[in-house]
Amino acid sequence: MLNFASIDFETANYNRSSICSLGIVIVEDGKITNKIYRLVRPRPNFYSSWATDIHGLSYYDTLREPEFPQIWEEISPMLKGLPLVAHNSSFDAGCLKAVHDLYGMEYPNYEFHCTYRIAKRVFPDLENHQLHTVAAHVGYDLEDHHHALADAEACAEIAKKIIKMK
Repeated sequence: MLNFASIDFETANYNRSSICSLGIVIVEDGKITNKIYRLVRPRPNFYSSWATDIHGLSYYDTLREPEFPQIWEEISPMLKGLPLVAHNSSFDAGCLKAVHDLYGMEYPNYEFHCTYRIAKRVFPDLENHQLHTVAAHVGYDLEDHHHALADAEACAEIAKKIIKMK
């Protein structure tokens, strides 16, 4: 699998549909060819303090940003036919499904792969399999953890390393 898109969402609150930022890294022939980062105005646009504490985004950061459908209309053609890779894919796949449901958008059953689950099998001796730990193990310095693009880049590097090992 030399072609894929790694994806990461940050949410504004406990609702998985409350995507407030997204990061996508497109990998073709094992090389990163595109990086996409967007702020998203969640609906409703409210932030839980714990979420802001994690990723640093607040109501004011997304107040004038487009909502998800407008952003996804631009991005989704770039993902056509690509499997999606995420670290803890159940969260990111859940966010993507929830936001499609929220806006009444057709969900095209994206194929997801999980670097968290794969890393547990491939690197069983790590102290944990959190994104920053696995990224460091494969030689990627994740400096801005919980920034959607930085996390998507780390996930892409993990996936590339695991693919090379096979």
